[in-house]
Amino acid sequence: MEPIQMVTENWSRNFESSTTDYYDLSSVNDVCLPQELPFAYIFIPILYFITFLTGFFGNLFVILLMARKKGTKRLVDTFVLNLAVADLVFVCTLPFWALSEALSYWCFGEGLCKFSSYVISVNRCSSILFLMGMSVERFLVMTKHWDSRTIRTKKNIGMSCGCIWVVSLLLGIPSLVYRKLIPVDDTKSLCQDEEPSTTFSMIMLVFTFLFPLGVILFCYCSIFAKLQGHVSRSKRRNNALKIIFAIIGAFIFSWLPFNMFKAFFILTRAQDISLSCPALMALIWGLTISASLAFTNSCVNPIIYVFMDQQFRQQALKSFTTFCSTRENVQSSATSFSSTESSLLFASRKKLTPATSVQVGDPKCMGVGL
Repeated sequence: MEPIQMVTENWSRNFESSTTDYYDLSSVNDVCLPQELPFAYIFIPILYFITFLTGFFGNLFVILLMARKKGTKRLVDTFVLNLAVADLVFVCTLPFWALSEALSYWCFGEGLCKFSSYVISVNRCSSILFLMGMSVERFLVMTKHWDSRTIRTKKNIGMSCGCIWVVSLLLGIPSLVYRKLIPVDDTKSLCQDEEPSTTFSMIMLVFTFLFPLGVILFCYCSIFAKLQGHVSRSKRRNNALKIIFAIIGAFIFSWLPFNMFKAFFILTRAQDISLSCPALMALIWGLTISASLAFTNSCVNPIIYVFMDQQFRQQALKSFTTFCSTRENVQSSATSFSSTESSLLFASRKKLTPATSVQVGDPKCMGVGL
């Protein structure tokens, strides 16, 4: 029979090096030697590099726009900014994983192996927690009629974002503990995790995905039910909600498949279920593909803004057309930005025309304003 290490060498390169969670190799049947996902060493690195380029420039542009935004920033604005920062830091690690996938081994040392895995874990946790915070804030304003001016104080914003980052940094620590370089031969190693307990894996799954997802779904189901009874709502506020729905929907679409495969593996390990060879192949390939899909979420939000936010789209076009222009033209573009009133998430809150001025805490408008 083939030793377990040979089984690991056959399939770990396309799975373990691109995920942040451990999967027990001792459950792999020695007789069944899973095959590598065809052409994974080509399409996965290409996908990672595309995600890196799109996510780097897109999220950097979002950060610059939010930094230039005039007037008082809302809690939603701060969450959007923090999401962009988390995604920007994460995509900077993707070139390392892309090269690792192409070479079929990790060549950057154990320190970078641990750090990049830690960044992935923190990004995943912070993203869903910021989306959960965004959902709770919209729920309180729109269904409980909380005055958003009391929510968006500097103290509340600082405490909310600080708590989310602290929790995310703590939840990412297992990646620093369990992630190590596992030798394949005398010169090559793979960046993999050692084995945590099944109970610990399930607890991490609950706190880093299932619980936040449940809160998000509850908040937006409540918001949707509340909005059903209010037909007269401004187009601007409807579009703003659609953007937030799209951001959360994209995150769920990206991360749900990976977490479903992960939950299935944890349950089979907890029940000591022996998988057949075809089922094992489906699990391995599913985890490989779903992990790659999850990583693409880091570049999706700027694309959503381009298609759904008129102000962001205008600023993206202006920045592109003025990239090679003189300093005077760039300053003119910045002045134009501060006076535009059609934005949903990126507009100045300093000036509002009578047609668009809305008191966010007014029960008549249900606090729908963002």
